Amino acid sequence: MPTTTMPSFDFLTHLAVVVPEVGLMVLALIVLLIDLRWKGEQRRGIGVVAGLGLLTIAVTPFIWPPTDPNALYWGGMVRHDVLAQIFKVTVILAGAFSCLIAVDTTEMGRKGEFYLIVIVSTLGATLMSAAADLIMVFVALETLSIPLYILASFSRKDKRSSEAGVKYFLFGSFASAIMLYGFSLLFGLTSETNLYAIAAYMGSEAFSANAPAVLFTMVMIVVGFAFKISAAPFHFWTPDVYEGAPTPVTAFVSVASKAASMALLMRFFTAVFPPGLAVGSVEVHSFWINLMAWGAVLSMTLGNVVALWQKNFKRMLAYSSIAQAGYALIGVAALQAGTAQSVASVAFYMFMYVFTNLLAFGVVARFGEIAGGDDIKDLAGLSRRNPMMALAITIGLLSLAGIPPAAGFIGKFFLFNAAVEAGLTWLAIVGVLNAIVALFYYLVVIKIIYVDRSPNDHEEIAMPAATGWALGISSVVVLLLGTVGAQAIYDWALASAATLL
Repeated sequence: MPTTTMPSFDFLTHLAVVVPEVGLMVLALIVLLIDLRWKGEQRRGIGVVAGLGLLTIAVTPFIWPPTDPNALYWGGMVRHDVLAQIFKVTVILAGAFSCLIAVDTTEMGRKGEFYLIVIVSTLGATLMSAAADLIMVFVALETLSIPLYILASFSRKDKRSSEAGVKYFLFGSFASAIMLYGFSLLFGLTSETNLYAIAAYMGSEAFSANAPAVLFTMVMIVVGFAFKISAAPFHFWTPDVYEGAPTPVTAFVSVASKAASMALLMRFFTAVFPPGLAVGSVEVHSFWINLMAWGAVLSMTLGNVVALWQKNFKRMLAYSSIAQAGYALIGVAALQAGTAQSVASVAFYMFMYVFTNLLAFGVVARFGEIAGGDDIKDLAGLSRRNPMMALAITIGLLSLAGIPPAAGFIGKFFLFNAAVEAGLTWLAIVGVLNAIVALFYYLVVIKIIYVDRSPNDHEEIAMPAATGWALGISSVVVLLLGTVGAQAIYDWALASAATLL
């Protein structure tokens, strides 16, 4: 584990660390102001301002890149390293494209409060990506989560949306309480809140707690993380929330929350329970690695098998999301070898997953406006009603299935290769078998889109400009990440591993 340092306070240096967060706060105020002043048709521009503003902010981590990757800033609350950089860019892009997808929806397109809440939630996600203290971890987690509870129930005319919001809030509050209990135990055992100070104290002779207490604390924290990334067996909220929430909200929840939580998951456990840390006769690093490995198996298997029987497209994508969390956990489990490939594979997979999932949900958001439903059978004849929308969702589904030249193939290859390099060949084999199972339900949807007939085949579906740009850019990125652009992003992800291991 790298040695962390606490540089002397210099305002400009510390300000550079949180430029994206400051930008998000400014953008939130701008959106609030124009929401008060713009009327009528002008209000459609609120979503465009929010989306373009987020795209602009996504560039700032490159303008002020990490200079001292081992330094702790703002009193030890945050890190400013490449891992934080790549995940900040990922979640901000997720927010940007979610806003653009929502512009032309009836329910949210002209409601400035929707975009304001998305921006605030994105702020929490960026802080999660860099958090280095228990206090910051929890504050960032709740800044991300509470707006999501509101967004899930945003459609007041739809009873399913209200139900989704209540379920998400109740389950989320319960999971947060369990995680906070784990944090309180961790503080009680060590009297420290900084992640690296906790690890240092636990490795010292002064630490006197027994192994059961440490392992129980670890399990409490794992439960909270498993809920946030929708990993089995703590996935039970996912299908109902994905189906009931407005589609642009589902798109944002499915990518931003998962990406930020995955970044924090890797940082938290490698910092607090590093390799070599033993309590009594128990090697705690191996314990949480095994939890990740078996969580990956359960999530992949349950998600893919249950997805086979789904009739609702958003519900199918919910179980697909559970399976995708399992694939990502393969890379987390590969951390047992302490290789850069493990971290890089997860970072690359989350980056490409944002664009992949947004393709699928972006098309459904627009199609649902026209068809009035989101069942899989409703997609029949989409290729004849709008060939470009059909192509976009096909690219997304092929990427989720792991078929080249889409990015999902390269992403899964990196994850499985990291597992093999870590000596977890059995886990890679389980992943490959699950990917084969998943092929069936993804290809069935593509078959319905291109082969099945619909009574409305002759009715063309118009593609609004904002949605068209979001889907077009996402399609290009998914194809580039599956071909010529994969190495550049993977090298960037490899750089992020150096500050974590």
